[in-house]
Amino acid sequence: MPTPWLPLTAPEQLADLVRESHQHPVLIFKHSTTCSISAAAKSKLERQWPEAKLPADSALYYLDLLNYRPLSGQVAQEFGIAHESPQLLLIEGGVCRYHASHLGIRLSEAGAALTAR
Repeated sequence: MPTPWLPLTAPEQLADLVRESHQHPVLIFKHSTTCSISAAAKSKLERQWPEAKLPADSALYYLDLLNYRPLSGQVAQEFGIAHESPQLLLIEGGVCRYHASHLGIRLSEAGAALTAR
């Protein structure tokens, strides 16, 4: 199953994403297309996605940091999580339940954060 990336490209999507997180988990992956560590983290996510212990209706948003850097700042401010790259955030009920960066990103930990509540 291919990774169901949804592009995060506009500031108004952030409010929609927060509302969406009240229906089902939402993940945001911040990616720098020129960084080898970010490329490795993205590849790792894509390999883990088919086996992820997340609800089937979870949404996975992709934020290209080089093209949408101000939007990344808005994400950091909205959820009170310092910007890093690469970075994965799990949003549920409008709150960031999990975040990790660099090679510490693991979908299994994001799934565990959902069941730990």
